[in-house]
Order: sequence, then C-alpha cells, then structure tokens
Amino acid sequence: MIPFENIKTIFFDYDGTLHNSIKIYAAAFRKAYAYLVENGYAEEKNWTDKDISYWLGFNPSDMWRSFMPGLEDEIREKCSNIIGEEMTSLIEQGKPKLYDGALEVLAFLKAKGIHLVFISNCKVYYRDCQSKLFHLDRYFEELACSEEYGFIPKYEILKKIKDRYPQEMLMIGDRKQDIEAGKKNNIYTIGCSYGFLTKGELDEADMLIDNILDLKELFNF
Repeated sequence: MIPFENIKTIFFDYDGTLHNSIKIYAAAFRKAYAYLVENGYAEEKNWTDKDISYWLGFNPSDMWRSFMPGLEDEIREKCSNIIGEEMTSLIEQGKPKLYDGALEVLAFLKAKGIHLVFISNCKVYYRDCQSKLFHLDRYFEELACSEEYGFIPKYEILKKIKDRYPQEMLMIGDRKQDIEAGKKNNIYTIGCSYGFLTKGELDEADMLIDNILDLKELFNF
C-alpha cells in the first residue's frame, strides 16, 4: 500500500501520463515513414494510431533501434529530425492536448507542498516547447529529459536525480519504462491505464489509476 500521506516527491512521466501525445506524434511518425517509403527504405503501410502509439515512451535512440534496426545511421537521424521538426511545428500551432484535469492535478499537488519532477524519454527541444506552451515550470521543480543524459534508460536518469529530493517518493507513468524506473530505485509506482501501455506492461505497478484526476482523491487528506 502506498503511504500517500508520507509522499514528499512525485516523478511524472509526460507523454501518456499528462499529455495525450498521439495527437501530434502520429502525424510526425507518418511523415517520417513516408520519407522512408519514397526513398526505398521501407514498404508502404497504413499505420493506425494504435500501431504508432507503441513507440511512445521510448527514447528516440531505442525507438529507431527497435523499429528499424537495419537502417543506416544517417537515414535514422534524418527521420528522427523529420519527426522532431513536425512535432515542433504542431506544438507551435498549439495542437498538443493535455489530458483533462492534468494541470489541475499538478496545481493541487504543488499546493500541498509536494515536490514535482518531470522525467521524460524526450529531446530537449520537445521538453522546452511543451514547457513554453503549458507553462510547465510553474509546477515542476525540474524538467529532466533523456537527451540531457545521453539517452540512457529512464531508471538510470532517476537514479542520478532522485537524491536532490525528499523521501518518500512516487513514480507515475503509463509504460514499462516508468514502472521499471520506480522499481529499480525503490520508489513507489502508479501506472496510468489510460495511456499508451500494451497488455501486461503495468503489472508490476503498486497500483493503477484510470484517470489523472484520480490523484486528487488519493491525495485528498
């Protein structure tokens, strides 16, 4: 049982936990894949949002190594840049959508004196664009992203930053990387069943929530 009344620090995953990122990632992914098809590196395929959502939560390096391991580094970098540029454009157009109640929950938890930390398998440009759009620095004391740490696994990033904050701690996310990060650092975990998980990914979480607003009830004391 998670001792919610003792929690002093919460580490939040972003995509699939606070941000419904498929709304911008799917379009960017399809644009990069179209480039691969046009240049003979991939077969034409109709990717559904569900297919594409599997890759959300991976850092860019792991995503491409897993998705197309035989792709030349130069082409992989080109496609990664296509995704980055398209997502930046969509963010600047205000297309991203947070889950309903996400900012409300962050404000509620911060008002209770809980230290909030953003930790995401993303690039710096993405973190900065999202922070600017949603004023994330109003809520989070730190916005940690994997590019700053050479795209090492999330559990290693968490190990590097956790000692800056007080115990007890909680890690919240929608993918196996998030639960792994918490477990390997002896931190309580909550899995978000509404995110981009696949079956069984969150089995090791200490508990699940079905809506980001559930956190207000859990911390209502």
